Amino acid sequence: MAKGHRSQIKRERNAQKDTRPSAKLSYARVSVQKACFVLDAIRGKDVQTALAILAYNPRYASSVIEKLLKSAIANAENNNGLDAENLYVAECYANKGPTMKRVRPRAQGRAYRIEKRMSHITIVLDER
Repeated sequence: MAKGHRSQIKRERNAQKDTRPSAKLSYARVSVQKACFVLDAIRGKDVQTALAILAYNPRYASSVIEKLLKSAIANAENNNGLDAENLYVAECYANKGPTMKRVRPRAQGRAYRIEKRMSHITIVLDER
């Protein structure tokens, strides 16, 4: 049982909340492993360098992550009033989402399972 009034508990919880600008994409149709290849390339880089890396990366996940990074930059400018030139990618990670199960017919009446994996991708920016 928590101590204090409900409003006090909420106030304390919101005080601990992360105020850095971020963007999250849920149910992205790309596996965590494939998304992490691209995320590892931009982690810790400033925003302009990260966008350049994503623009010339041939992987499918890079187009999805580029759109998400642009969204995080827009959140930083509009909601937090930060300047885009001073931002860098503080955190970026992909968590496992649900898996769609599909069936592939095979020889002699057998069926093999195909798993189409999804991920939840998060990008957190910070100011230098």
